Amino acid sequence: MTPETVVTIGQNALQVIVLLSAPLLLSALIVGLFIGMLQAATQINEMTLSFIPKLMVLVAALWFAGPWMLELITSYATRLISEIPLIVG
Repeated sequence: MTPETVVTIGQNALQVIVLLSAPLLLSALIVGLFIGMLQAATQINEMTLSFIPKLMVLVAALWFAGPWMLELITSYATRLISEIPLIVG
């Protein structure tokens, strides 16, 4: 196994991690910013106020992006496992 192969595997893994986390992180960020602006405008400083909307949006994001995320991780794992003979040999 060459260093280039290890770097390529690491880069692919990082790309998959970023793609898997992006829908959930972006949806939580957008809702958090919206709730933060709403709290700043109304001067409500309750820390737990943003928890339920974020939780609901994360569940919705998992519902919509879940099949794509599952297909992405299974295709990556399948590709990585099928390339084991090429990597080792």
